[in-house]
Amino acid sequence: MFMVMVKVLVDIRPSLVALPFHRAFTRPVVEIDGVEWPARWGTTEVSVEAGAHEMAVFFRYKGQRAARLGVGTEELTVHSDAGAQPRVMARLGPRNGSSFKVESV
Repeated sequence: MFMVMVKVLVDIRPSLVALPFHRAFTRPVVEIDGVEWPARWGTTEVSVEAGAHEMAVFFRYKGQRAARLGVGTEELTVHSDAGAQPRVMARLGPRNGSSFKVESV
């Protein structure tokens, strides 16, 4: 069976106040249907099959392998016939302990 893969752009940003801290000490991660994709602050491109997906965005301190800090989730539906590339915004709040707000745009 032929699978249609679609590239999704995920724009991941901390608050401006915390930006220097996060760039120096943390790494974001995108998880789609339980599979983790290393990401970066800014725009990350992830290829997924067309259809419905469960997406989570979180961060880890550099060197950690298991922590899931600031987790935000979103149900993502990707269409194979879409003319425009699907985009997701993930914004981390300014306070310590904030979680990501994740939404399709």
